[in-house]
Amino acid sequence: MSLEKKDDMDHKGWMKRKELTPVETTFLTALIWMDKRLRIVDYLELLEDLYYKVNMQMPKSHTEQYDLDNKFWYWYPLYALGSFSTLAYIVAAVSGALLGFYYAPAQTGDPSTAYNSITFIMTDLQFGFMLRSIHRWSAQVMVAAVFLHMLRVYFTGAYKEPRELNWLLGIVLISLTMVFGYTGYLLPWDQLAFWAGQIGVEMSLSIPLAGEWIAQLLFGGFTLSQATLQRMYIIHVFLLPFVVTTLIAIHIGIVWVQGIAEPH
Repeated sequence: MSLEKKDDMDHKGWMKRKELTPVETTFLTALIWMDKRLRIVDYLELLEDLYYKVNMQMPKSHTEQYDLDNKFWYWYPLYALGSFSTLAYIVAAVSGALLGFYYAPAQTGDPSTAYNSITFIMTDLQFGFMLRSIHRWSAQVMVAAVFLHMLRVYFTGAYKEPRELNWLLGIVLISLTMVFGYTGYLLPWDQLAFWAGQIGVEMSLSIPLAGEWIAQLLFGGFTLSQATLQRMYIIHVFLLPFVVTTLIAIHIGIVWVQGIAEPH
């Protein structure tokens, strides 16, 4: 593979000689158009070359040793469980983005706006009840899937060399999943959210030395207020999605390079 400029080729003449179907012609025309401008094929070859060079350094799994990849690949989603949490995260993200069109955290000095937004979504908005239910259930499925995924990794020894870094990344992701759930739990600003927020403030204040500073930073003070709701909204909607999406992409990328670990 080389990134050096290649000789010009008569692509149109080559496509005419191949007697391609309309679908194939359209696909190749689009690919050639993009490749001339973005060098897609060169970079795909570079990734493929890098993948095989790195992958050859990894210990072979049992399915690779006995050439069984084509026979048992469909068991991987049930065995690894990571794909379930990723799928649940995508559903939660899409449904959450749709809910964002109708949810407002608070107006100046009036945090009850959040509760009124949820009431509107649940009672007046068409399919609002279903949309919020999808978001809530997908979040709960994500938490359960991540927890089971971590248990599977631990009990099958998938955290051992050379996968320690991805194991640590997984611990960060399950921690952020808990933060995702907690901040989302407070957004309706109902009785459950209020007392959950109060517990969070008390837990922060119980931390030695840095407790008051953490309570000020996360909850905007020592009692719940509009500032608390505003902070939870920013963390849940603007901060966590970008951080978690980036870490999930890195996590899956490492799995792609290292392969799915089998029981040790």
